[in-house]
Amino acid sequence: MKKQNQFLKSGVLLLGLASASVFLMLTLASCNNTKTKDTKEVAEDHNDAKFTNTKEDDADFLVSAAEINLEDIQLGKLAQTRGTSAQVKELGKMLETEHTKALADLQALAAKKQITIPTTLTDDGMSANKKLMDTKASDFDKEYADRMVSGHKDAISKFEKASTDANDADIRNWASSMLPALREHLDQTITVQKQYEKM
Repeated sequence: MKKQNQFLKSGVLLLGLASASVFLMLTLASCNNTKTKDTKEVAEDHNDAKFTNTKEDDADFLVSAAEINLEDIQLGKLAQTRGTSAQVKELGKMLETEHTKALADLQALAAKKQITIPTTLTDDGMSANKKLMDTKASDFDKEYADRMVSGHKDAISKFEKASTDANDADIRNWASSMLPALREHLDQTITVQKQYEKM
């Protein structure tokens, strides 16, 4: 009887250890398969949990504005290292500097309004960066200029809408104050882009 009890105890112990091992393996496997969540989604989830519809729209705009600034900063840095013409390198430097200032203003505004915004490049930003990284050196300048023209047109559209439709007066005013610089950036990027249309 003693031997039978010992056998049962050791069997239960082995079964427990085996179960624990399987659980640990499954947990590790699920951790390895977990994709890091997009920083834009994380910010939007935080804001959705905090705000009602009207403030949520304002929060969504600030999230988009952060995404725009982060992308233009990163792509500006890339243009300075991968650009082949002096104009593209200068455009990249100017956009990096200008959007870094804009991002600092945006971060202060978001903190004041208790709105969460992305602090690192979003999935879309990483995708744009990778696409330009993978572009042939001879095509980089044109691709960068095209990206900056379309990006600034999109940004102006979002900022114009927020400058009239945002519920919060500070957010409306900030969006409005950013428009002249964004329009100037668009003009400069179009000037660079036109050089490559002639080729």
